[in-house]
Amino acid sequence: MAKMYRQGPHAEGTPQQGYQSPLTPQEIYRAAIAEINASCAKQYGKTFDKLALAQQEEVLRALDEGKFPLEAVPARFFFNLLLDNTIEGFFSDPIYGGNRDKIGWKLVGFPGVAAVYTQHVEKHGVPYDALPASIVDILEGKSALDEHGHPRHVLLVRKD
Repeated sequence: MAKMYRQGPHAEGTPQQGYQSPLTPQEIYRAAIAEINASCAKQYGKTFDKLALAQQEEVLRALDEGKFPLEAVPARFFFNLLLDNTIEGFFSDPIYGGNRDKIGWKLVGFPGVAAVYTQHVEKHGVPYDALPASIVDILEGKSALDEHGHPRHVLLVRKD
């Protein structure tokens, strides 16, 4: 969420109008999670994190469909924030706390921190398969750097 509009009034807007709430994302998470856990404890006898997978999916589906009663924010609003932040965490640089072991990058073939690609520019239609390099890899000296400080990606050998 690059931009947040937190000035009133806070009528429900269109998707094109983006984030509009007097609450910060942190306040939304704290309020919604507390309500979800209270509701789950009442209905299932357990907080959300202790539910069986099928029950968790049931709660998430209800949030997605706007059928889970929340007072702090609309259920779909919270679900969309949660989904967006989950995707961001799955594909962000691991230095920010998500994408453990760069699994999101490996899934889609993203090489990570920018390197110099000039030797590959003329290789049209040739996949660029490299071990992902993160900011942490560079800071911890796990990625070799060129004379300009760019990471040298370790190219993978394709077995086609």
